[in-house]
Amino acid sequence: MSKTTFRPLHDRVVVKRIDAEEKTKGGIIIPDSAKEKPSQGQVVAVGPGGRDETGKLIPIDLKVGNKVLFGKWSGTEVKLDGEELLIMKESDIMGVLT
Repeated sequence: MSKTTFRPLHDRVVVKRIDAEEKTKGGIIIPDSAKEKPSQGQVVAVGPGGRDETGKLIPIDLKVGNKVLFGKWSGTEVKLDGEELLIMKESDIMGVLT
């Protein structure tokens, strides 16, 4: 079976969540039911960019592989080839982690 390829349109970005820590700094193990969804992820795919009022293309500042920080309720969750991903607009991303 072939793997699905997905190319986002316009100023959308596909992000894969980076799993949160399993333990606290004090060593307490956090059960799955108590974990918050992580707000960090890695960019998997980017669209070509948005357009301004004159139709000129505004390229996206993000690249595939960037580690990003996004809002708690940002994006739309999708499942492609058994992998959970988020599709969101570039403006939903707060910044790139270095």
